[in-house]
Amino acid sequence: MEAGSTTDVVELLGRVPVFSALEPHDLERIAQMAVPRSFQPGEAVFREGDSSDTCYVVREGHARAVRSHGDGRTITLATFGPGDFFGELAMFEDERRSATVEAIEPTSVIGVLGPDMRRLMDERPQIAARLAIALGRRLRETNERLSRQSFQTVQSRVAVVLSELVAQEIAAGSEGANVLVRATQADLAQLAGSSRESASRFLAVLERAGVISQGRGRLVVHDPKALQQYVF
Repeated sequence: MEAGSTTDVVELLGRVPVFSALEPHDLERIAQMAVPRSFQPGEAVFREGDSSDTCYVVREGHARAVRSHGDGRTITLATFGPGDFFGELAMFEDERRSATVEAIEPTSVIGVLGPDMRRLMDERPQIAARLAIALGRRLRETNERLSRQSFQTVQSRVAVVLSELVAQEIAAGSEGANVLVRATQADLAQLAGSSRESASRFLAVLERAGVISQGRGRLVVHDPKALQQYVF
């Protein structure tokens, strides 16, 4: 890694919920093991079925997790921006990847090999305990989100997903107004668990209300706070 970059990686890791409970010297140990990698739009970080030997934190850019069906359809499961963490199960086991993660735009990440993390956890069992607690909290939040979605309308689910993507962009440095969301209509529909047609109709409602504007491959949220009016 470049000279002086370890401090930057420690700062980045400290913003990741899974690592935020660790002590600074533990974060420095992880940073020293980290390897920088870069990906171009459409390039895969890893593919569904690959061996899960590395976990990643996004440094710059955006990526998405997708799964492919036998009929050729591709479903977006999640999107990742700066500070987001994925491939975390590689810290504990060498299972096959359950999804493909690919860059949406030029994206840089730091990767930590699972075997390196497991050696560190053997040396310092408290790290394993803290990571297990953080991952359990992440799983609980995911379950709660899925539970909420089962009781929400399509409009509400799409508004929540848009709000989450806006928050991700703001955390990455975007301003609070006129936020460019890096997701297609199909991505939004899949993340919200709705059909593309239903999501498209609701996005048209938001556009008429001046909350968003859409163009070819672009979706800009002009009034993020207004999205909450559609969440119930």
